[in-house]
Amino acid sequence: MPKSPLFWKICTLAGCFCLLMLPLIMVSDLIKERSDYRDDVAGTLRQSSAGSQKLIGPLIAVPVTEVVTTLESNGNEAPKEIQRKKSFIRFWLPESLMVDGKQKVESREIGIYEGQVWHSDISIKAQFDPKRFGLEESDSLQFGKPFVVIAVSDARGIVQVRTMNINGAENVVEPGVGLRSSDLQGVHVPLASASITQSPVSLEASLSLNGTRTFSVVPLGRNSEMTLVSDWPHPGFMGDFLPTTREISPSGFQAHWQSSWFANNIDSKINDVLTTTNETDWRLPAFSVNIATPADQYQLTDRAIKYAILLIALIFTSFFVFESLTARQMHPMEYLLVGLSLVMFYLVLLALSEHTGFTTAWIIASLLGTTINGIYLQGVLKSWGISLSFTAALLVLYGIMWSLLNSEDNALLLGSGVLFIALSTVMILTRRFDWYSLSRKSKKAAEKKDAPEDALRLWK
Repeated sequence: MPKSPLFWKICTLAGCFCLLMLPLIMVSDLIKERSDYRDDVAGTLRQSSAGSQKLIGPLIAVPVTEVVTTLESNGNEAPKEIQRKKSFIRFWLPESLMVDGKQKVESREIGIYEGQVWHSDISIKAQFDPKRFGLEESDSLQFGKPFVVIAVSDARGIVQVRTMNINGAENVVEPGVGLRSSDLQGVHVPLASASITQSPVSLEASLSLNGTRTFSVVPLGRNSEMTLVSDWPHPGFMGDFLPTTREISPSGFQAHWQSSWFANNIDSKINDVLTTTNETDWRLPAFSVNIATPADQYQLTDRAIKYAILLIALIFTSFFVFESLTARQMHPMEYLLVGLSLVMFYLVLLALSEHTGFTTAWIIASLLGTTINGIYLQGVLKSWGISLSFTAALLVLYGIMWSLLNSEDNALLLGSGVLFIALSTVMILTRRFDWYSLSRKSKKAAEKKDAPEDALRLWK
């Protein structure tokens, strides 16, 4: 076997294939590097405007002081009553919560990179039932002045709080959430007295909120609903609840969410929390939508380069079958140069996609790659017909790769079909070929020239 020319030819082609993995790895690293630059732009937008926003509220926070009396004894003395005070915050959650949002997405460019900043006008309606508060003032329980809390992830995104009506009366909004032992950001509204917990409370608020990437609302109400209308045509619905209804069009989307305590168990998660910190608040379930491009040119190019091994293998196989069926032979350097042109396709695709978009870049890179290969193969094979056949086959492969990228659900089926057709074609074309003839021809040539070392020559 080691003396067989076929064996050494296959080993040489395998070596060429392995060498091409090095530039492929370099191109893949370059894609990641450019993608990191793009992420830096998104980070710059978050630093200069606001990050992802998660809205918690409105809820009513009531400071509670509980007097606890215990019997304690010191040594042989008779037990004495000792009173200690314990302070905590009681959160009163709404019976119903309705959030309506109108969102506009603005694209901002930094150099050749682009990011999105969204602006939302939010209207909130909440109803509070005193039966849900669960506590009554007594000698052992004393209430402080309650206040309404509306928290967000990044307070820099609060552009304006236009209205804050409680039971029909306009109230003054103060910065900060008013919780001393909390890292939450947002606003709060001081209320007149603790007696407000004895009657139903109706709250209406409207505010303007900016952010990047994700917008979320925690469904605090016993029954919660949210409707969001946006001009962004590529929403990413994520989080704990999918919208019950949604409509997506090239001009934007409209979505409606609905949930209750039966589904999210919010009342037990937050009602008895003494302090709300960043370690616990953002774990609350929420209605969420992601405002970002689902697959940009870097993600698509990275997915495309995963098919490079398949593309190179098919081209090398077609050359090998062509050599076996005809008297024409190709040098390993010619294999290597064609393989490098296939790798160059992905570099050209990446460079062009940053300026023209992925689809246009794919078309241009495909035409450039097939043209240069067609001209090169015509010079190597001395035949326009054969070179044009290889060029057409390469163009078809690029088209199939495009279909794989745009049909994720059917990618496995399409890829398996391509491999099956390629293997079937090779088997049919070589079904009558005598592979031992390669060794016999080499032996005859060696005997004729009386040069045994020439028997291992693969290409003349």
